Amino acid sequence: IIGATIMPHNLYLHSSIVQSRNYERQSDEEKREAIRYATIDSNVQLSLAFIVNCLLLILGAALFFGSGEALGGFYDLYDALTHSEVSTVIGGAVMSTLFAVALLASGQNATITGTLSGQIIMEGFVHLKMAQWLRRLVTRIIAVIPVFFCLWLYGSSTEKIENLLIFTQVFLSLALPLSVIPLVIATNNPKIMGKDFTNPRWVNLIAWALAIILTILNIYLIYATFGELG
Repeated sequence: IIGATIMPHNLYLHSSIVQSRNYERQSDEEKREAIRYATIDSNVQLSLAFIVNCLLLILGAALFFGSGEALGGFYDLYDALTHSEVSTVIGGAVMSTLFAVALLASGQNATITGTLSGQIIMEGFVHLKMAQWLRRLVTRIIAVIPVFFCLWLYGSSTEKIENLLIFTQVFLSLALPLSVIPLVIATNNPKIMGKDFTNPRWVNLIAWALAIILTILNIYLIYATFGELG
């Protein structure tokens, strides 16, 4: 849930959204107002995403728990969806339509936020400006070529394909602590934030505690994942 709700690249996106607001840069009061609206915006969005992810987990548990089948892979889940007691629940007109809308919204969100974040990162760190269509083309090619290579290499082995999908999620989870820890350090630095806009002490305590817990959980995830696959 944490990895699906708090994406590493969105940390840069939200920072840029605050900077893009129309406010007087020299006025501390208008800076506080911009930060307040950005905080409300982020909290509402992330809370809704958290609720949706929780509902998906609850739905999966309600449908498959106690079925007596081993559902350890994606193909096992696909086969389980064809069972009559499951298909009658999620195969109706309302549920299937809602699921289709959710997939469409998820794809649009991932495309928009990913493209904007890529633009912000490239322009901010390497000062590289590129047309949006060219950036999409380059990034998609970079992403698709390894996928086709893996499918060509392991296409006949469903187990290896599932392991590759698991590895992608494990590697993605590594990026979150690497983004959160510098974020906490930067937002507590008066030279960057200004003396009046650094984190309060209680925010620092919570942020560092969450960063440490998240790092420990990611280390355990890597150990458990490679232990099971090995």
